[in-house]
Amino acid sequence: MDSPFPGMNPYLEAPSMWPDVHHELIAIIRDQIQRKLSPAYRAVITPYAVFESIEIAPVRRVVPDVAIIEREPFGSASGDAVAIEAAPLTLPAVMTVPVEYARIEIRTVRDQVLITAIELLSPANKRAGRDGADAYETKRQEIFSSMAHLLEIDLLRSGTRPQVARPLPDAPYFIFLSRVQRRPTIEIWPLSLREPIKPVPVPLRHPDPAVALDLGDAIHEAYRRARYDLEIDYSEPPPPPNLSADDAAWLDTHLRERGLRA
Repeated sequence: MDSPFPGMNPYLEAPSMWPDVHHELIAIIRDQIQRKLSPAYRAVITPYAVFESIEIAPVRRVVPDVAIIEREPFGSASGDAVAIEAAPLTLPAVMTVPVEYARIEIRTVRDQVLITAIELLSPANKRAGRDGADAYETKRQEIFSSMAHLLEIDLLRSGTRPQVARPLPDAPYFIFLSRVQRRPTIEIWPLSLREPIKPVPVPLRHPDPAVALDLGDAIHEAYRRARYDLEIDYSEPPPPPNLSADDAAWLDTHLRERGLRA
């Protein structure tokens, strides 16, 4: 099944789903770009790990090596059993766990010079604080001081956006491109929930021409390949609940027209 949205699917932002979406998109984007690069370049996936607070759902039952058996309290004179009421509610826990993400680095063959870094932002990159958005901004500034281009893809509505000197327009998603030869200017593509995502350039070393990244196609391929339709309940609002009133109304109408909401 294909994604019902023309561009980014906001349901893919669910914290329990996003790490898998991130991995799918990184792999698909790398393959898409690699096909377009000359033999002078390679697109390399570089993994990294961060700690995230995510919802942990049980996926398998574990049989322990040691069993704990409940007995009557020692010294009880009565044989009467105590009635223990079952919990009226059970929910998945939110736990802080190490989560693996990755970025794409376009490097020259053999001498491994970094030409372009492609960041698909994770919740850790956007989390307020020293170990989150501040740490990401420090790394960002290091790239700005280098001879490498930086392409940032922000498909998460929550959290701190990458810093720019002036306020950004109201949009759910963004793509930022900092080319070496145009700094400090950053090219910005606001992405609408309602429109397809147009291809953007991935710059290379001068004078080689940029190659096109079709992010919209990558999102749709990830949705089909990973069968996210099996996990998503379109009768519920997408997480996080921070869509604008206009986008929320459009989303409801859009899903009803496609038979995904009653």
